[in-house]
Amino acid sequence: MYKIAVIPGDGIGKEVMEATLNILKALNIDFDFMFADAGDECKEKTSVALPDKTIEIVKKADACLFGAAGETAADVIVRLRQEMDLFANLRPVKSYPGTNSLFDDLDFMIVRENTEGMYIGDEDYIKDELGNVTGATAKRVITRDASERICEYAFKYAKENNRKKVTGIHKANVLKKTDGLFKKIFYEVAEKYKTEGIESEDFYVDATAMYLLTRPKSFDVIVTTNLFGDILSDEGAGLVGGLGLIPSANIGEDRALFEPVHGSAPDIAGKGLANPVACILSAVMMLEYLDEKEAANAVDKAVLKVLSEKKTVTGDLGGKSTTMEMSEAIKEKIEF
Repeated sequence: MYKIAVIPGDGIGKEVMEATLNILKALNIDFDFMFADAGDECKEKTSVALPDKTIEIVKKADACLFGAAGETAADVIVRLRQEMDLFANLRPVKSYPGTNSLFDDLDFMIVRENTEGMYIGDEDYIKDELGNVTGATAKRVITRDASERICEYAFKYAKENNRKKVTGIHKANVLKKTDGLFKKIFYEVAEKYKTEGIESEDFYVDATAMYLLTRPKSFDVIVTTNLFGDILSDEGAGLVGGLGLIPSANIGEDRALFEPVHGSAPDIAGKGLANPVACILSAVMMLEYLDEKEAANAVDKAVLKVLSEKKTVTGDLGGKSTTMEMSEAIKEKIEF
C-alpha cells in the first residue's frame, strides 16, 4: 500500500485534485490517501498557510500530490521543498495532440535546482540615515554541494531515460562567481558521463530563452539554477499549449511532491471549467516515481487518446466539457 499525502489547496486545486483521484482510484493499485490542508483558505481558518500537521503527514507519506495555492504559494510550496529537501524540480516540455502547442513533437525535460539561488528569501531594504527606504537587496547563494547534486541528477536522469544530451544554463559572463561555479561543476559532472555517450553543452540563459523559440527540438535535458529554471520552464509551457497541460515533480533523496504548475485560478474556481490534465499528468509522474510504470504509461496513453479525439475536453482546449467529464473520459480510456 502506498501512503499518498493529498493537499487540494485553493481554487481549482480542489477540482483538478478530485479529477485526478478519480483516475487513481480506477487503477488496480492500493493507495491510502491522507488529506491535509495548506494555502490561502487554510491561512484564513488557522492563521497558518502550512500547518505543522500537514508537514508531518507529508513526511510520513510515500509521495505527495498537491493541487494549487493562491497568494500563499511561496509560503507553502517553497517551504515544503525546503522542509523535505526536495532539491530537484522536474518540468517536462512535451507536445500533446489537440492542443495549442507551437510544435508537434517536442519532448525535453527541464531539471531545476530547488533549494537555493535567489529563492532563499534573504532580502533586505536599503535605508538612508532618516530610515527612508531607498532600495532593496536580495542575496543569491550557489553552493558546490547543491550544484553538484542537481547536475548529477540531470545526467543520471538522462542516462536512465535514454536521453543523449544535457545542456547547462547559466549567466557566467556576468555572474562570474556564482554562475561561474555552477558552470565549472556542470562540466566536472559531465566528464564522468562521457563514457555513457551523453553529450554536454552550455548556454547563457538569455540565449536559451531565444533558442527555446527558434530551435526547441535541439534540447533533450536542461539543467539550471532556481530562478532561471522557473522562468524557462514557464516559457516551455507556452511552447506546448500553456500551464493547463504541464505537470511537475519535486524530488528529494527519499521524498517527492507532485503538482500541476498552474495557479489556483480563482476566477474560474468552482465552475467545473478547469483543465485537469496538468494534475493528472503530475500523478503520472508520481506513478513513475513509485515504479508503477505500467500504470503510468496506461494513464498517459489515455490522456493522449482523449486529447487526440477532442470530444470531451475543457474550454481551454476548444471543448465544452467539465473538469469531471474530462476525467471520466480519460478513466474510460485506461487499459490497465
